[in-house]
Amino acid sequence: MPGERGVTALETGFWRDRPTLVTGATGLVGSWVVQRLLELEADVVCLLRDWVPESELVQAELIGKTNIVQGDLLDQAVMERVLGEYEVDTVIHLAAQTIVGVANRNPISTFESNIAGTWRLLEACRRSPLVKQIVLASSDKAYGDQSILPYTEATALQGRHPYDVSKSCADLIAQSYAATYGSPVVITRCGNFFGGGDLNWSRIVPGTIRSVLRGQPPVIRSDGRPRRDYFYIEDGAAAYLMLAERLAHDPSLRGQAFNFSNETPVTVLDLVDRILRIMGSRVSPEVRGQAPNEIQDQFLDATKARTVLGWRPIFSLDAGLRRTIEWYRSAFDAERAA
Repeated sequence: MPGERGVTALETGFWRDRPTLVTGATGLVGSWVVQRLLELEADVVCLLRDWVPESELVQAELIGKTNIVQGDLLDQAVMERVLGEYEVDTVIHLAAQTIVGVANRNPISTFESNIAGTWRLLEACRRSPLVKQIVLASSDKAYGDQSILPYTEATALQGRHPYDVSKSCADLIAQSYAATYGSPVVITRCGNFFGGGDLNWSRIVPGTIRSVLRGQPPVIRSDGRPRRDYFYIEDGAAAYLMLAERLAHDPSLRGQAFNFSNETPVTVLDLVDRILRIMGSRVSPEVRGQAPNEIQDQFLDATKARTVLGWRPIFSLDAGLRRTIEWYRSAFDAERAA
């Protein structure tokens, strides 16, 4: 849908030949961001810690069109080398440990990746005079548990559990670098991403779709009642790129955070019901009620992004779900044919 995707462009050719570093490129968001950057003819550099052959970056044969650097975000020397040798202009920082359950079991590795990784990247950028834009991924989880919803950007960051705390800290560190050093960093706070290429089957959208395709009941780990934002991945990728473009034209955005959401919060059970309806399935989900440290309701107000940036989502929740289901049907059909 070229016309739809073009909604984020501020000027013709902004990304053409622009040296752009993407961390976390093998993740769900990273793969789609890289795809969009390549379509816009950017000169993409990907920092990879692990080789993930099943990622969309590899499966869609995007990786061969980028510059690959094997290294760890925690290695400051590597970060400074990458930024310098590839003359990086724009950084899109997506690398993180993103699974709440993993964070609860392994808090130290989560803190190292999400907090130390953030300040090492920002410090490397501070030492690299060519870096002009940094878009840093925070999360709605950075707000923690709040009594007043939806979250606005003025809501205090008060994560309590390991993953939430790691995102609160990374967010505040980015704000600190902007305030103290004038670092050209802006922050995104998005809801739960979903879309084709997400192979983390513990997440509710891909897990439910896979279960239905296999004729099995989908599993809901919580009691199904928590309300969340679910944000389609193509809208997310477009938002990241649009924010970098806006920052290039408006330095006053430095240090600011923006919520991105289609502002359609639903319960987990409602989300699963939507997927079942779209897929034409009559199977009943298995509700386990076993999710620890689960915040009951989390959803975002995107008024600031709409008014300051002129941003709007392209896809409704159901439209994003349909495209996601189509992706998994095609992937499963290809797997069976092979």
